Amino acid sequence: MNLTVEAKVENIDPLTNLVNKQLEAMGCSPRVQSQIDIALDELLSNICHYAYGDGTGHVTVGIEEIAEENAVQITIKDYGIPFDPLAHDDPDVSLDIHERNIGGLGIFLVKKTMSDLRYEYRDGCNILTVVKTL
Repeated sequence: MNLTVEAKVENIDPLTNLVNKQLEAMGCSPRVQSQIDIALDELLSNICHYAYGDGTGHVTVGIEEIAEENAVQITIKDYGIPFDPLAHDDPDVSLDIHERNIGGLGIFLVKKTMSDLRYEYRDGCNILTVVKTL
């Protein structure tokens, strides 16, 4: 199941609702569903704010069950500026909050809560694949 919308913050809810509907049909626990919601919000917000610079574009979210692994795979695609969120170093969370660099905590949280993340840039498209064991 896929949904493509304009990459605007107000369109994050329809994408999240699509994923939640599918997660509920899979019998996903509220805890895991909440973790996926937070990850989606972070990833989609970044696309909405940064992928297209001052222009506009679209984002597509697809979801599929991986029954043999008791997992769900969510694919997020955009045709914005090439950006691999996994290529950046994790923030040093041992530092005092005033000593830390701004940014990076959202992606760090996504990395810590999801089972697997993969990124590729193909044919002008950013493709981020998120896997979460249910």
